[in-house]
Amino acid sequence: MLLGAGILVLVVPLRMVQQRHAQQATPPGPVVTAPKQAPAQPPVAAAPQAPAAPPSPGLRLADFGKTTPSPDVKLIANWALHTRDNGARSMVIIDKKMARVYVLDPQGRLKASSPALLGEWVGDESTPGVGDKPLSQLKKWEKTTPAGRFVAEMGMNAHHQDVVWVSYDLAVSMHRVIKGLPNEHRAARLASPTHTDNRISNGCVNLPKPFYEKVLAPTVKSTGAIIYVLPDKKSVEEVFKAYDVTSPLQMAQRAPETARAPG
Repeated sequence: MLLGAGILVLVVPLRMVQQRHAQQATPPGPVVTAPKQAPAQPPVAAAPQAPAAPPSPGLRLADFGKTTPSPDVKLIANWALHTRDNGARSMVIIDKKMARVYVLDPQGRLKASSPALLGEWVGDESTPGVGDKPLSQLKKWEKTTPAGRFVAEMGMNAHHQDVVWVSYDLAVSMHRVIKGLPNEHRAARLASPTHTDNRISNGCVNLPKPFYEKVLAPTVKSTGAIIYVLPDKKSVEEVFKAYDVTSPLQMAQRAPETARAPG
């Protein structure tokens, strides 16, 4: 019995040592981790719309050079040139909202632009009979620069000074800036950097003397001009029946335009 017990004591520790060595020799199994969730998919972006087709290569467009006019000025210039609304005449575009005048040659190339003084009252119509009233009798709401298409004419005013008539019947002309009443400060308004103080005249368009004498008057004398007075309140589409000739959609919606004979 003593001999058996001794053998048992030797065998049991030996098995424990062998098991321990076996555990250390066995490589560890793969580490099991929780499966990762797939990253959220970004929302599917809408397919980009195809860019609008460029205007026809043969389309005649106005050239303003480095000058950036308002969208309405550009629209009218391009439309008039494309439809030949100006015929063989130059174009004078009066942007009332920005109080600025643009003179373009018959081919639609900008010759020069200038700030301008315009009718004190914001509006697009002339009061009936306003052309026959003395200036001293004009009501404030009658002092408008009417919107529309006019044929420029050289002429003389009541003071025997040369002017460019926008409408003789409405007594609306373009001329050198006048002194006006002392509290009007017309020259200072015309020279100011902002256009918000340029509504002061009785309806005529006052211009800097150099611009009138070196650009506007010589242009009207040499080629004639169609004057486009852009509206204050109405749209250019409403006043001129004009449209954006650079828009393929608008061009497709329009019947072929018949060129207007020079008036």
